[in-house]
Amino acid sequence: MSEPAKKVAQQAETRLDRIAKSAQKRFNKITEGRFTDRIKEGRFADQVDHGVDQGRADVRRDQQGEGREGREGRGGAAA
Repeated sequence: MSEPAKKVAQQAETRLDRIAKSAQKRFNKITEGRFTDRIKEGRFADQVDHGVDQGRADVRRDQQGEGREGREGRGGAAA
């Protein structure tokens, strides 16, 4: 390769390195602090657990309510 061609190739390589570093920086900035990262770190553990516990309590309450109604209905019919 001639000297001018080597110089152009080196300049292109330098520019591509800068672009790659810039793209990596931007990517890291965009992905930093994402919602899934926060969950993995446990930042929302209390809120998520509360929702699960609340859902379980609702299901238990519904199941218990159906059981009582069934017993009351039978008891009322026999009386």
